Amino acid sequence: MSLPPLVEPAADLSVDEVRRYSRHLIIPDVGVAGQKRLKNAKVLCVGAGGLGSPALMYLAAAGVGTLGIIEFDTVDESNLQRQIIHGQSDIGRPKAESARDSVLEINPYVNVVLHNEALSNDNVLEIFAQYDLIIDGTDNFATRYMVNDAAVLLGKPYVWGSIYRFDGQASVFWAEHGPCYRCLYPEPPPPGMVPSCAEGGVLGVLCASIGAIQVTEAIKLLTGVGETLLGRLMVYDALEMEYRKIKLRKDPNCAICGENPTVTGLIDYDDFCGAVSDEAQAATIGSTITATELKEWQDSGKPIELIDVREPAEWEIVRVPGARLVPKGEILNGNALSGLPQDKQIVLYCKSGVRSAEALAAVKAAGFKDAVHVQGGVVSWVKTVDPSLPVY
Repeated sequence: MSLPPLVEPAADLSVDEVRRYSRHLIIPDVGVAGQKRLKNAKVLCVGAGGLGSPALMYLAAAGVGTLGIIEFDTVDESNLQRQIIHGQSDIGRPKAESARDSVLEINPYVNVVLHNEALSNDNVLEIFAQYDLIIDGTDNFATRYMVNDAAVLLGKPYVWGSIYRFDGQASVFWAEHGPCYRCLYPEPPPPGMVPSCAEGGVLGVLCASIGAIQVTEAIKLLTGVGETLLGRLMVYDALEMEYRKIKLRKDPNCAICGENPTVTGLIDYDDFCGAVSDEAQAATIGSTITATELKEWQDSGKPIELIDVREPAEWEIVRVPGARLVPKGEILNGNALSGLPQDKQIVLYCKSGVRSAEALAAVKAAGFKDAVHVQGGVVSWVKTVDPSLPVY
């Protein structure tokens, strides 16, 4: 959908800026007026991770005048495979500060505004109100719905992207002119149904593919050129090297942008999306042990059956000694239940404790009432029992 330019042009471009952006200026559809709009634009990037990295770098290179970065995390070595805005020397640093330094190295004319904090109901409206456009680089459903709802409430457009393994998606949401994220996904998936990138992995370069689409859409919105992805979903399959576009329509029954909205303000998004299901939460009560307790059980010779419910690729990276692999899906569909021993206490673990809680509910429902799961999963085991093992 063609839309008018989102921002007015800045007063002028300096001689140095003319030299820097000359390849934009000679594009008739961009020209001096378009570059002045980019200079006058204020864009917020939610997250400085996989999608935020290429987005921030290309927004800076394009000459967006003010770039906001909201990010509370620190740089970890496992980030470097895809989060190219950070480097080896940045490990342990706040991602927001590392991203700022890289942005200014690319373009010193950019004004970088840091929000070194977690995005929450308490600050999202105040922060979003300062910007013309939002780039959503988040990787969890609770934050995605919060970003969407805040953008709708403020009348802001935002560019959304999502990545997983070899697949990516991107679109533009702007309730005043078309659908919002809730029109596409009215309800979040059941807890544990869709693995995160930390659980399922992601091809590093996929971040660049989807991040580049996000920046392209941002530039089009800011300058008013071309047809945006508003009302369309771009789906990318890297293995087949195939792009598909799916038409999206505004849902008249949408909970926040429909004709009779039921969501008129920010809600409890953790509760809406659920870290784990109610059944899993109930199953873990009185049936949760720590990694240290697991080690004590093993050392004492307690008869247990230690089961890793992660995926085979994760099992190959790191595992708790004495465990056997039974992926969560095999437990939830019932195929693995007959193979569980009746004469040993079942102990389940995953990476962080979410998937094992879901598996625990299924195991208990099958009659293994004394089954337990390990709080914090293999990550906790590495941190508290055997730091020599890798954490992914």
